[in-house]
Amino acid sequence: MTTVTRITSRASIAIAAVLTAAIGVSAGAQPVAAIATGQPAPRITPLESPASALIQAVHAVNPLVIWASGHKGHVLRSRDGGRMWERLGTPVGDSLEFRDVHGVNADTAWILSTGEGPKSRIYRTTNGGATWTLQFINTDSAAFYDCLSFGNSTTGIAYGDASQRRTNLLRTDDAGDTWRLLAPTAVPEPLPGEGAFAASGLCVVHADVNTVFVATGAPGSRLFRSKDGGRTWMAENTPFARGIASGLSGLAFSSPQRGMAVAGDMNRLRTDSAQAVVGITTDGGRTWTMRPRPPRPGALAGVAWVPDAGPGVAVAVGFGGAFYTLDEGRSWQIITTDVTTGVSASGRSVWIGGANGKLWRVEF
Repeated sequence: MTTVTRITSRASIAIAAVLTAAIGVSAGAQPVAAIATGQPAPRITPLESPASALIQAVHAVNPLVIWASGHKGHVLRSRDGGRMWERLGTPVGDSLEFRDVHGVNADTAWILSTGEGPKSRIYRTTNGGATWTLQFINTDSAAFYDCLSFGNSTTGIAYGDASQRRTNLLRTDDAGDTWRLLAPTAVPEPLPGEGAFAASGLCVVHADVNTVFVATGAPGSRLFRSKDGGRTWMAENTPFARGIASGLSGLAFSSPQRGMAVAGDMNRLRTDSAQAVVGITTDGGRTWTMRPRPPRPGALAGVAWVPDAGPGVAVAVGFGGAFYTLDEGRSWQIITTDVTTGVSASGRSVWIGGANGKLWRVEF
């Protein structure tokens, strides 16, 4: 086992351990809404959920169809904007942690399980979760896959922690029927111990079908960018917090140039108070303007722009709660103090997943 995998595995184990303790602390917390000066607060609705484990990733296909996934084999789908959720069966029961999900409609979605070696897998359904096809299983015992994203219904990217002294980026252009590991010449050379955090499923995101970004966590908080649909990549250094278990954790891009990123220390999930954890870019990640962190301690896990609510509206989630901004991160208001990790937006609505199977809808 390489140092790369050990670092990421420690961070993943830390996430699970802290969540076990945090669930009891936050189970009774109620959503909190505050009003930003001159603008109304969003409507925050806790949702009925069939889940009992951490919902780590959420993906809104449109305002009605939302997919979610998490620990203990949880995969959920809503077809009515989150009012009702179905828990879908998977081929492996509750033995895997599905830390990312990406849907293209109510029937078709991919789920990514994380873990060392063969625990990292990609499955696809084309019939609403009635059956799943195993498309990829990791055969490198030192690798650990973290996130995936699709630019359209056929072209996708998955990132895994560096192993064997190489950066692990998978690409498919046939809806996942085949996943190809990109050649070392096509990807950035890894830093020692470089990997991402499988915290929200947002360490890989598409800005459009051709523009893809990867956020690495430990040790360098680097941003990988592709302009050709993930065929070739370059790396940018960023000013975000970094360390042995600290770095970028989630990305959101509303265009190839305009993005927001969050970061966190995964060894201090509930107590992280680092300041360099929220930033805005207007040039595709080449430079960043840092913003103040939300008003509670805790590592941040993910972020989402709210596309139809105004250019400055976004939601960030993390182990200290969920927060919204109306002014591009210059100020933040609390949505909930519960542990939250998954977040996705469509239209004027946002869906959030958290500990104990909790889900919320936030409407702006």
